[in-house]
Amino acid sequence: MNAIAKGPDEKFCSECGAVIKVRAEICPKCGVRQLPPPTQAAEGRNRVVAALLAFFIGGFGIHRFYLGRTVSGVLYLLFFWTFIPAILAFVETVRLLIMSDATFAQKYP
Repeated sequence: MNAIAKGPDEKFCSECGAVIKVRAEICPKCGVRQLPPPTQAAEGRNRVVAALLAFFIGGFGIHRFYLGRTVSGVLYLLFFWTFIPAILAFVETVRLLIMSDATFAQKYP
């Protein structure tokens, strides 16, 4: 390993330990491809979990609470007996399933 301290925009190579730029895809010293940095979606909420919650118990607004939308979650709970939230939850299930991970991470941080 290198004894050189790394800066905030640097990381260590996963193979040889050389100090390289954070955005480097390949280590210039050993030529090994680096793993991509973790995405925000992996750290926060999960799109598939939100879609499953919306599909199975979306009529009660549980998926809205999971996504951090508390006010709409409470409205779903208040009006679950009308079945309107269940219909909306089905539409949101489809919308969540076709949404890209990047868009999901941006909309629901």
